[in-house]
Amino acid sequence: MTQGRPLLNRRLAEFGTTIFAEMSALAVRTGSINLGQGFPDTDGPEVIREAAVRALRAGHGNQYPPGPGVPELRTAIADHQQRRYGLAYDPDSEVLVTAGATEAIAAALLALVEAGDEVIALEPYYDSYAACIAMAGGTRVPVTLHPDADNGTYRLDLDELRAAVTSRTRLILLNTPHNPTGTVLTREELAAIAALACERDLLVVTDEVYEHLVFEGTHLPIAGFPGMRERTVTIGSAGKTFSFTGWKVGWVTGAPDLVAAVRSAKQFLTYVASGPFQYAVAEALRLPDSYFVDFRADMLAKRDLLAGGLERAGFKVFRPAGTYFITTDIRPLGESDGFTFCRALPERCGVVAIPNAVFYDHRQQGAPFVRFAFCKRTGVLEEAASRLKALAA
Repeated sequence: MTQGRPLLNRRLAEFGTTIFAEMSALAVRTGSINLGQGFPDTDGPEVIREAAVRALRAGHGNQYPPGPGVPELRTAIADHQQRRYGLAYDPDSEVLVTAGATEAIAAALLALVEAGDEVIALEPYYDSYAACIAMAGGTRVPVTLHPDADNGTYRLDLDELRAAVTSRTRLILLNTPHNPTGTVLTREELAAIAALACERDLLVVTDEVYEHLVFEGTHLPIAGFPGMRERTVTIGSAGKTFSFTGWKVGWVTGAPDLVAAVRSAKQFLTYVASGPFQYAVAEALRLPDSYFVDFRADMLAKRDLLAGGLERAGFKVFRPAGTYFITTDIRPLGESDGFTFCRALPERCGVVAIPNAVFYDHRQQGAPFVRFAFCKRTGVLEEAASRLKALAA
């Protein structure tokens, strides 16, 4: 304590050690299988790793790369958006490389949000959203995705979204495919959000890092809807698609004025990062379609493997339409507090999960739900499913 006030900025006072750090440490201490934090337990394609090695040896990116990102990667990102979604971006003025999607989110919110601005986010949401809105001085306004137990899905109430918009609303922060619920917003939902953004003159920041992990439905970037290109900041990342999460290579695409604004904030965060890895990701984005098809099929098989094990253990399972996370309801097991359940689970079963309540402002809405990650080796998931059988005993 100095000068009679806490050391930590008041805007961050509500954010302590993340639940991911706590549960990962618990996994280590108990020797449990960690299905909490969302990182793969195997590396991505060898050809991409070798591309990074070649870049290192050739001296590409070993010093500061260009602030917006190396031209090869910016061009590859623009080509990817054109090839996949028919979205044309100028690599020089409409693409920005970031230190992962997390920095892209932070830079976008710091650039576009001022004190008093309201930011609508779909609840539950990735925990960095709340922290970044706070650091920008904004006010977060959660709109809750509601579980539909009969269909095993979550749904967005568009009337609630419309009602959340006020004269102070600056932007809508989207995430589709959605972490942690696995929801993939439909064409109709995205069209309604786009119409609302245009009607109320709102910006949209959209986190699409799981774009290549859609099992049911189709990933549709909201930037492609009428009136949205000039008001949308789209965020992507290599980590989830190519299983090199430690490389921290993300990106932003958008209209020149939006990208310039985000770049103005980003240059005072990391400035630049991941130099040699940028060249490797440029090659990764040009992998043949068969890679993306096989990647999705592998994750779908793992989804179904773990979902089946969780159902046999007694959980109510919400099978995700996208991402590599499964949300479960613990009430069929006679439990109602996800925090208590997750902190006890390693001793009970030797498995670690994450309580969904940490992703909510309305903690009670998420209290009985628990998230598991299935981006692990098949043998690990089989062992986890076997251990979880103890809950049904």
